[in-house]
Amino acid sequence: MNKIYYLLLIPITFVLYGCNSVNKTDDNKELEQEETIKEQDSIYGIGTEGMEVIQDKIPNNKTLSDILSGYGVNRATIHYLAEKSKETFDVRKIRNGNNYCIIRDSQDSAKTVKYFVYEIDQINYITYQIGDSIQIQTGKKDYVIKERIVEGEITTSLWNAVTEKNIPFMLAYELSNIYAWNIDFFGLQKGDKFKVDYTEVWVDSTFIKIDTIKCAIFNHCGNDFHAIPFAQGERTDYFDYEGNSLRKAFLKAPLQYSRISSSFSNSRMHPVLKIRRPHHGVDYAAPAGTPVVSIGDGRIIEKRYHTGGGNTVKVQHNGMYTTVYMHLSRFAKGISVGSFVRQGETIGFVGSTGLSTGPHLDFRVYKDKTPINPLKMESPSVEPVKKEELSAFFAVRDSLIERLGKTVL
Repeated sequence: MNKIYYLLLIPITFVLYGCNSVNKTDDNKELEQEETIKEQDSIYGIGTEGMEVIQDKIPNNKTLSDILSGYGVNRATIHYLAEKSKETFDVRKIRNGNNYCIIRDSQDSAKTVKYFVYEIDQINYITYQIGDSIQIQTGKKDYVIKERIVEGEITTSLWNAVTEKNIPFMLAYELSNIYAWNIDFFGLQKGDKFKVDYTEVWVDSTFIKIDTIKCAIFNHCGNDFHAIPFAQGERTDYFDYEGNSLRKAFLKAPLQYSRISSSFSNSRMHPVLKIRRPHHGVDYAAPAGTPVVSIGDGRIIEKRYHTGGGNTVKVQHNGMYTTVYMHLSRFAKGISVGSFVRQGETIGFVGSTGLSTGPHLDFRVYKDKTPINPLKMESPSVEPVKKEELSAFFAVRDSLIERLGKTVL
């Protein structure tokens, strides 16, 4: 399953130890950046005695060549570094806003650069030792795994429920991924509850990410939905209390963190035409550009512009089910008639093309060519726990739930 990683914009806080504005040149063009110069014995496992350590972030629209040449590294060395790095890290994937570090000889009048370190993410980094030859090494920051058991109750939304309890908002995202096939997160009810045993990753005193959901119970509309991780072969999936997979043939919704602006109806006043007509779909109001994903594996059988539906994608999932995604602002790259898409794969982006009064997705499901209400569609589970593994699964389940505290919220 491809996990959906679309709508989170994760704020990251970096600790700065004092900044100096330094002017550097790159092909006679001035490059101004805020730098942090640190005095310490070592950094990234590199001894810094007699060295100057400069820490900064990758500026917008700047390449590795722009940065290194600004510190006096010649073009031939930069080219060689990029070529040698290909098998370890493609320097073209350097991202704006990520941290980097320059370590140069402070006792040398030319202040020759000895090391360049790029943080791939908040834990992993890559070190380039620059000298007569380029030495490349990957590394990880020291981190700590902390376990937490938290619970919350829905008053307005899952997002608010976690933030009100001082729980990392990423937990809402993780839960929505795990329960994507079973719970309609657009239809949560006041009084729904959840309890989760999970682990967090910390570097120094900074929270980095959620590592693992060890066990969860989500009580929705009076029903308990368990999430028990269990490994079969090389794959670990989440299963319910009886050992049925939480993965289903279809996702509950084709996008995340939105709201339903219009439901399935046989007679709805059209907002543009001002006449009553059937609306055999569900409208999800969402910001323009929100990624839209296929709710299941299938093949693209239509990708075109309709006068009414605007940019439209139609996916044939099997001999029975077809889904339609309308009013898209644009199609995703690689989407073409005849191409195969996986469940959770982005096929387009929310827009307002065709007969539309604002950004939204008109999502429709057809069963045997007959429109059905997407919100009432039942989807079968796939790959339950194997019979020969059930006793092992039950032992894992009971242990996790006992640690969580109770079976029923």
